[in-house]
Amino acid sequence: MARKSPYRGRRPWQRGPRRNERIRAREVRVIGPKGDQIGIMPTNRAVALAKEAGMDLVEISANARPPVCRILDFGKYMYEQSKKTKESRSTSSRIKEVKFRVKTDEHDYMTKLRRAEEFLSKGNKVKLTLTFRGRENEHKDLGFKNINRAIDDLKEVGALDAPARLAGRNSNAMVSPLPANQRKIRWNRPDSAAGRASPAPDNVEEDEGSEEEN
Repeated sequence: MARKSPYRGRRPWQRGPRRNERIRAREVRVIGPKGDQIGIMPTNRAVALAKEAGMDLVEISANARPPVCRILDFGKYMYEQSKKTKESRSTSSRIKEVKFRVKTDEHDYMTKLRRAEEFLSKGNKVKLTLTFRGRENEHKDLGFKNINRAIDDLKEVGALDAPARLAGRNSNAMVSPLPANQRKIRWNRPDSAAGRASPAPDNVEEDEGSEEEN
């Protein structure tokens, strides 16, 4: 049975960890302003210690027994938590999907490759997918050859998470972007013949809105 969130049911102005007199436990484990372990004590005494230091007693682990509280500046703490959340959301990776075919001509292949490189260069993960249709199922080796070629061609901007594998009629491989300072654009360079702008064919398929799944 899942535990209920300690913040559920609170009014908007009460959202966030409990602090000071709002802490319900009779005793708490207290951590000092510098991260030092003060120990377990009655909650009212811990609140008094926090106020003597001109700070707040903040419940940072409500489900612990006893709850863990820390003496700190509540306003500053909430600001830092909000900042971390925003940074996490802005840097979180999204999954883009680029679909190949067993019989993909060279021009089509390069168009898809450039799209995959563009996604990786922007910090997105890329799922390379190849679907086998009809008699193509008899030549799965050709499909894996195309996927592995793309993986090799993208090695300057992305690293393979795991070898390509077969799932039903699809061969899939996930490529993660290299750190920004290690990425080297190869196929989208203005001076590259392969990277010169060309209109994307109608059969370029990518899922630009899918979120990463756990």
